[in-house]
Amino acid sequence: MAEANRDNSAEAQAEAGIIVVSHADYGSSMLRTAEFILGPLSDCTSISVDVGQEVPETVRRLKDAAERLDKGAGVIVLTDMFGGTPTNLALSLLATHRVEVVTGVNLPMLLKVFSARRLPLDQLAAVASEAGVKGIVVPGSMLKSRQKASADRSERAEREDKADKAKG
Repeated sequence: MAEANRDNSAEAQAEAGIIVVSHADYGSSMLRTAEFILGPLSDCTSISVDVGQEVPETVRRLKDAAERLDKGAGVIVLTDMFGGTPTNLALSLLATHRVEVVTGVNLPMLLKVFSARRLPLDQLAAVASEAGVKGIVVPGSMLKSRQKASADRSERAEREDKADKAKG
């Protein structure tokens, strides 16, 4: 019984492997950038899908990576865009490996996945998706909204000041 408990706690401590699958060198560049920010990374790799590359060879590389990186918690596969060849090839792993595929990888998503990789795979996929969406911001619009709110507060305070002076 103690042996079974030890195995369960070891699985709970396992971290999901990470594969970034992309067109050209996008995935490897993303991992280099994440390493620049976070320091040395483990149990992760990128797989490039390039023109002239044979599909069966790329699928074999994906399967090999999934098997190598699954230390008991599964593997999250982050791809560059839904409907693209990298995603379509990654989806072939769903039937044979313990993986979740999340599309639209960006740096905020990748950084979040590294910090949350002890979560169960389905939760990790949800967290990845949420971080990716939250990482997309139009700063100009956000700043304009804040400036307008600040101007509105200033105008309101000015009116209140004038009203107080008129009373007094």
